[in-house]
Amino acid sequence: MVAGVYVQVVADLNVEVQRGACRALVRLSGDLDKLTAPLLKDCLVTLFTEGRVEIVIDAAELEFCDSSGLWVLVEHQRRISAHAGSLGLVGVHGVLQRVLDVTGLKAAFDRVVPAEL
Repeated sequence: MVAGVYVQVVADLNVEVQRGACRALVRLSGDLDKLTAPLLKDCLVTLFTEGRVEIVIDAAELEFCDSSGLWVLVEHQRRISAHAGSLGLVGVHGVLQRVLDVTGLKAAFDRVVPAEL
């Protein structure tokens, strides 16, 4: 499934991508905020244009996520679900878990798996 690994670090966000045929695993570490959200958005748009519509975001090492980062995730979920794709979140914890629970946005994603303690 994994064809290659691509890693990019900007500000306080590290984005690692493992590509498969129509799938991709995106590992995030650091802070997903107003400054770093464009990096994730560009990454997800690139995956979409490559035809990868089954995406898993691994947030186990994500330390912070604000509304800008959350919006990028929601926006991409909408984009790929319109093309019969899916976006799942795994390793969800901390601020991201709380925001998803409080806002009800957890239901917007195809799968949300909390981090194991």
